[in-house]
Amino acid sequence: MLEPTTAGIGHDEVMAALRRCYDPCCKERQVSVVDMGLVERVTVDGTQVGIDIILTTGWCPFALHLLQMMEEEVKRLPGVEHVQVNITWDTPWSPERMSALARERLRLPLEQLLPLREARLRSVQQEVRND
Repeated sequence: MLEPTTAGIGHDEVMAALRRCYDPCCKERQVSVVDMGLVERVTVDGTQVGIDIILTTGWCPFALHLLQMMEEEVKRLPGVEHVQVNITWDTPWSPERMSALARERLRLPLEQLLPLREARLRSVQQEVRND
């Protein structure tokens, strides 16, 4: 849930800054942390910005990188003095949190999947013949 903000820095400006932040796994396809559904809550209190995020997995090797990137990007906004990014575990991430844009960009076209499937089937069939 995204909370409304007070006067000063606006919620929309913070969200725009967060749309410039990418998980390294999704950067090539230009899917931001916002489109991935990682942003749980944004609060603005004058010059202070708080951001709660969730991770796709508790084992995410890029968690620290994401926290730093988000903090740095939001801190670039005029008037922001302090940014606190926290990981929250209250809400589990699921693919339903992704935007339509994220789903489209992260979906592999069937033409790319079919050769992979066929290669896997050939490999399994070869293993069966060798047993």
